Amino acid sequence: MRLGLFMMPLHPPTRDYHAMLDEDFDAVLHADALGFDDVWIGEHFSSMTEPITSPLMFLAKAIPLTKRVRLCTGVLNLPQQHPAVIAGFAAMFDHLAKGRFVMGIGPGGLPSDFELFGLDDAMARGKMTLESIETILKIWSTEPPYRIEGEFWQIRQDEWHWPELGLGHMPKPYQQPHPPIAIAGMSPYPFFVKEAGRRGWLAISANFIPAASVATHWQRFCEGCAEAGVEPDGDRWHVGRTIVVTETDAEAKAYLARPDCAVRYYFYYLSSLMKKAGFSQIMKGLQEFPDDELTVDWAIDNIVIAGSPSTVAEKILEVREQIGPFGTIVLTGLDWDDKALWKRSMELMATEVMPKLRDASGAAIAAK
Repeated sequence: MRLGLFMMPLHPPTRDYHAMLDEDFDAVLHADALGFDDVWIGEHFSSMTEPITSPLMFLAKAIPLTKRVRLCTGVLNLPQQHPAVIAGFAAMFDHLAKGRFVMGIGPGGLPSDFELFGLDDAMARGKMTLESIETILKIWSTEPPYRIEGEFWQIRQDEWHWPELGLGHMPKPYQQPHPPIAIAGMSPYPFFVKEAGRRGWLAISANFIPAASVATHWQRFCEGCAEAGVEPDGDRWHVGRTIVVTETDAEAKAYLARPDCAVRYYFYYLSSLMKKAGFSQIMKGLQEFPDDELTVDWAIDNIVIAGSPSTVAEKILEVREQIGPFGTIVLTGLDWDDKALWKRSMELMATEVMPKLRDASGAAIAAK
């Protein structure tokens, strides 16, 4: 089993922007030093709670200062930029990272960004996402002159295709035929997770939904694999969870009881946003109940995994038994309101929880 870190990132909006970026960068370096396999960084343009506007720009700073961790966008919101721009930026980043790049993509999930870019139609965002990635892959796999006609974007580059001067040519990625592509899923039975199974992409399930909802992602992934005629491979499935690892169960319980702790702010922000946007059912998963019952305490009781290394390992294995054979567990990167606690949580996850998970999953494979 592999270990990842997913950072939207998310901080109280009153914090200094520069300090937030420094803290998030420190988390990336800490993950690399601890042997994490992947770090995922989100993209949001209009929220000072989720303040990274360019994950590629942010991660480029980490390339020379990290040794092994894969640098992943989580995600590039494809409807919000022209596909040729994304193709150019991502290809260059792949060369800078020398293959340590995973290109996470998606339709976007922040209502204020939808308003900012005039993308209020959810169905259109889904169609734009697929058209954009098809356009990007065509740019990467063909030579100019380009004539790519889509519903949302049209690319024509023939008059200024001038090979002797290199004009009209766009860079190809370092990894061939292209970097690994990943797509995120939040809702029950998500269409895009099925697409991941069908297209050979990675899938990553959101950390802020109940386990029963995540189980439907594996079902969808398997359906996509069946359509493609391939065996479902759990190594292509990343599952996000909000996890707090402390020396003892009592320490975790005491931290989560703090009214202003980072976990509580995280779920307050998300639940408030989802209620206002009308998609609170995403966080509820398969359960149905009134929005006023979707509280921070409900989220902590139903979604968060917390406790000592032994307790956390046991709970993760219980979740894996419930939802399916994911190959990577992905921690949520939260605001370091208690820097020592959060750095130690990552350390305990890497050095004490992961060996238990690997031993248990290896034994389960051997018993088959």
